[in-house]
Amino acid sequence: MNEREAILAHHRKAIEFVKNISKNQWRTRIEEGKWTVAEVIGHLPAWDEFVLKKRIPLLFFHVPLPKGPEAGKLNEASAKLAREQSQRETTAQFVDIRTQLYEAIRNIPLHRWQESLTIGSSTLTLADYLQGLKEHDEHHFSQIKALYERE
Repeated sequence: MNEREAILAHHRKAIEFVKNISKNQWRTRIEEGKWTVAEVIGHLPAWDEFVLKKRIPLLFFHVPLPKGPEAGKLNEASAKLAREQSQRETTAQFVDIRTQLYEAIRNIPLHRWQESLTIGSSTLTLADYLQGLKEHDEHHFSQIKALYERE
């Protein structure tokens, strides 16, 4: 499986994973003093939307990509929204934006995956960038899976 197929498979699995989170787990804290599952999932669409709208359109214009938003503010606003929304609303938001991101990634030609990108003072390939996003998801999904193991 090439890098693109691995990333796309990850996004398909992420959508299914989020759609299958139990109602019992949804408002459970991933650890004492940490976010709930709802808040963890709720912060992902904001980052997906940033990537989809602010970075992917500029990928191949050979310009530095915009710095990300201030993480603390974006995460807290997203977590607050997830506390106020139903599981159905937060899940639908995740699925919608992640599906759009999946399609945008799927449409990037394979030969572009090893081209260099500049974000701030960092230079990396598209494959490395998307791998980093995948690892971010996997970190949070492993936290959620650990809840199931504790039951």
